[in-house]
Amino acid sequence: MEITRVQKEQGVSLLKVVVGEADYKEAVDKMLHDYKRKANIPGFRPGMVPMGIIRKMYGKGAVAEQSYRTASNAVFEYLQKENIDYIGDVIPAEEQGAFDFDNSTEFEFIFEIGEAPKYDVELSTKDKITYNKIKISKEMHKSFTDNYLRRFGKLVEVDKVKKDEALTVTLDNGELRVEDAYVGLISMTDEQRKPWIGKKVGYKTTININEMYASASQRAAMLHVKEEELEGINPQFELEITQIRQFANPEINEEFFKTAFPEGNITTKEEFDAYIDAQIEKETLRECDYMFAATVRNFMLEKANLAMPTQFLKRWLYTINEGKFTMEDIEKDFDGFIKMFSWNYIQRQIITAQNLTVSEEEATAEAKDLAAMQFAQYGMPNAPEDMIANFAKNILENKDQKSHIYEKLYEQKVIAAIRAKVKVTEKAISADEFAKLAQSL
Repeated sequence: MEITRVQKEQGVSLLKVVVGEADYKEAVDKMLHDYKRKANIPGFRPGMVPMGIIRKMYGKGAVAEQSYRTASNAVFEYLQKENIDYIGDVIPAEEQGAFDFDNSTEFEFIFEIGEAPKYDVELSTKDKITYNKIKISKEMHKSFTDNYLRRFGKLVEVDKVKKDEALTVTLDNGELRVEDAYVGLISMTDEQRKPWIGKKVGYKTTININEMYASASQRAAMLHVKEEELEGINPQFELEITQIRQFANPEINEEFFKTAFPEGNITTKEEFDAYIDAQIEKETLRECDYMFAATVRNFMLEKANLAMPTQFLKRWLYTINEGKFTMEDIEKDFDGFIKMFSWNYIQRQIITAQNLTVSEEEATAEAKDLAAMQFAQYGMPNAPEDMIANFAKNILENKDQKSHIYEKLYEQKVIAAIRAKVKVTEKAISADEFAKLAQSL
């Protein structure tokens, strides 16, 4: 067997493998004997089919398969022996000629490899990267404060409708009278609320409940009936407002502090404001870290300036997807692909150079965090530990989810390794500036 390496283009090599009968004969004979043992051909007992018939029926296919397999295995052994680093995978070359498996015993297989680009990035404190933080504005502080206070608020009576109050009304259509029906303006659009603005207790009007609420469940709840009973009810009602209530936040005083912070760690307005700002920072930390990771990725891509064999990678993508995508499809999305492919390559270099590892315990902890977040979304912010552990176990038993967790943790370690070597400057910017910057990354 003979292997020759030929440069095709920058970053791409052809590996030509000449395979002779001596290289694949033993494998072909074994394959044909297996066929003979298993063959079920009319007129012959199992295992008694003459080898001549077996060779005539399966010989050509066996030679094609085993000669290719021999050549393919030889290529990988050659790459390992010569310590040739390549990217993507080994693919059949476009230069491959036709084969005459009927008459020839020697075949030349041509494979193509993309050569791994050189990575020689050295980082120091001369390299500067900005960590952008979202500046806490007065509006943001007020919004977070209102949302927090709302947990401890209550409905209080007011004299007239101003915006999104809760109305208690009496409904009467002559056949059905409901004296404590509820109209929630908060669930309406500004246009739907318009007729109610400025109205006071005692205000009377006529409504069509079908026009007021498109949802049958809302109409049934308002009339205190079952949905199936709506069909026989006249939708025209006389309505009278009997009570107007507005949701009011609690006063920030000693009573509120005792209720909201029974452990006694927050007792003053200044401490409460600091607590709210800390919660905002906690809420925005994920976004800031995500942006920093994107900033680091772009910085490293520019600094490494990898000479990727792009044309090979396009051919490789087309080959491994077996015709699922056209070359036009691949071309359209290639910029995004090559960016992430190059970043993954850089990560592998850093992981290897610094011997970074992710332990099973770290993966389990991440899976538990994901499980807790999902339970919180389902309305269970304090799910039992055993339930979270079981859900995390299921996550890690899913091959794709487990792979995603390890990729995420490895990237975090790569980002931390880069951050430790460069100079990072924190910069506070407004939420609007942050959003615009995020869109540009």
